[in-house]
Amino acid sequence: MNSIFPKTVSFIAVLLFSAHYALPDNRNIKNGLVIPDENYSDQPYVVKTNDGAWLCVITTGEGKEGVSGQHIISQRSLDQGKTWTDWVDIEPANGPEASYAVMLKSPSGRIFVFYNHNTDNVRSAIGDNPPFKEGMVKRVDCLGYFCFKYSDDNGKSWSKERYTIPVRAFDIDRNNPYKGNIRYFWNVGRAFTNKGSAYVPLIKVGGFGKGFYTSSEGVLLQSTNLLTIENPAKAKWITLPDGDIGLRTPQFGGPIAEEQSYSVLSDGSLFCVYRTIDGSSAYSYSRDGGHTWEASQYMKYADGRCIKHPRAANFVWKCENGKFLYWYHNHGGRFIKEHPNRETMAYSNRNPVWVAGGIEVDSPNGKTIKWSQPEILLYDEDPLIRMSYPDLVEDKDNYYVTETQKDIARVHEIDKSLLNGVWHQFDANERTKDKLIFQWKQINEQFPVTLKNPRYPVFYKENYKTTMDYPGMKTDAGFTVELAFTLNDLIEGQILIDTQTPEGKGWRICTNDKQSLELQMNDGQTQVLWSCDEKLITAGKRHYVSFIIDGGPNIISVVVDGKFNDGGDSRQFGWGRFSPYFKTPEGDTDIKIGSKMSGMIDEVNIYSKALRTTEAIGNYRSYNCTTNSNCN
Repeated sequence: MNSIFPKTVSFIAVLLFSAHYALPDNRNIKNGLVIPDENYSDQPYVVKTNDGAWLCVITTGEGKEGVSGQHIISQRSLDQGKTWTDWVDIEPANGPEASYAVMLKSPSGRIFVFYNHNTDNVRSAIGDNPPFKEGMVKRVDCLGYFCFKYSDDNGKSWSKERYTIPVRAFDIDRNNPYKGNIRYFWNVGRAFTNKGSAYVPLIKVGGFGKGFYTSSEGVLLQSTNLLTIENPAKAKWITLPDGDIGLRTPQFGGPIAEEQSYSVLSDGSLFCVYRTIDGSSAYSYSRDGGHTWEASQYMKYADGRCIKHPRAANFVWKCENGKFLYWYHNHGGRFIKEHPNRETMAYSNRNPVWVAGGIEVDSPNGKTIKWSQPEILLYDEDPLIRMSYPDLVEDKDNYYVTETQKDIARVHEIDKSLLNGVWHQFDANERTKDKLIFQWKQINEQFPVTLKNPRYPVFYKENYKTTMDYPGMKTDAGFTVELAFTLNDLIEGQILIDTQTPEGKGWRICTNDKQSLELQMNDGQTQVLWSCDEKLITAGKRHYVSFIIDGGPNIISVVVDGKFNDGGDSRQFGWGRFSPYFKTPEGDTDIKIGSKMSGMIDEVNIYSKALRTTEAIGNYRSYNCTTNSNCN
């Protein structure tokens, strides 16, 4: 008995541990499935083959990005990315650089792969000095020819012959140091079909210098017969749009317009979004198959606010249900556009990834896309980790996203309820009941009101499951505080809700010197502060504010009167980070409502989870419906 008893106790402890801790956060990229590579790993793009496999192409190599030996490979998975087989070198590692491949499947099942190829083995190119020594660029993976191969056996093998696509010269080519005799270009955008034609995006580059590419614009390569002919050498190609200028930034925008991502709308219109260094991405519509484009604009939410985005890939995918998803990074604005080093600093902060949902609406010119407000799609616990160049895969009614950090590529299954939320966000008007742990409504009570404080989740705690030195572990917990209130004035230091002990442990919501509300949290060792955007709170006006504390990515976001705070013109980030070592917001046994303020609090709701943006918007609308008898 004595020898068995300790094992029994340990077994029970493991059961209790397993029951207490939540499942891993599937938004954390480390919980994804790794896609094999050589070392460098870029653009893990996927098509579903006719035999049911996922076919993935990757730009890889034993060195870093742009180093000699960079080439493209393909591999297949029959179990949604759990295992991979049939590794093929589409181009060899000992040949000229072959890079940045995208695929297209024809109706017959033939699969084409399009990519950069440094066929002439050029070993340097003219650039600016500085930043390049003696004005020569040694990285040569973004020049040469745009080529393709094909597979007729679902990606198990590829044609020996490589086919070159003739690309028409534009002004940006003729103005480069070689007058267009050597072209600079690359591609990240998904190839697509429309009305029987094949379309392949291409990004033209004007030169190399500060920020690497000094100017760029987007074009489309269209073939009317590639999808139907047996011999691809007979494919006919034209370069769009008409004229000598590709897709660029809006008027007075910067010189960078690159990594174009295209979608086909239900009326045949083409939508294109692309990155800039202006603090927002740009977009345009074509109503004639890419020959001409409407004047480009900066991306906007449905409420008219510009969508902030840095110099990073931002893709739009059309899903099988006819709705759209937008991958982006949700920060920037004038803090990038006006930065003296915007060409390079705008590459940073690609973590977390946010997603917006799009639905088609009518306009005088044709179909357009209306965009929801954002949700966190993926993150890494290290805020400096970058993730990008994703692809979306739909399989058996499930959604998967691939991404890369340049040395690790992964597949992630996405929670369908998250995506359904952004698609139906425009209609959300019901209160979320899940994990609602505290609810109070004003009924002619005098302030301050003192009530029993609920228990809050623990964010960071000792891990009893591993070694006896009890290392710390994150729990990925969260909580949300919502309040409806009216302030008579905006004097700094008013306390609307307070759970802090005399020593300062706990949390409170108060006014600050920015005419906004501020959340303060303290666990006795670590202090956390974050506020809503400046000047959103107006004296004498009823407001509804949600502070969302998400312990997975350690991010605080704020929704004010149904609008996600993005920082506006007062800060680059509307969302903020807090320490991953913050233990708990637990404070006093009492919660004090209206403890030191001039005005009225109508309602307080507390959740033991981080609400999604869509849930916070639905709660605001539900409150608005109740108070105004108007649910529109």
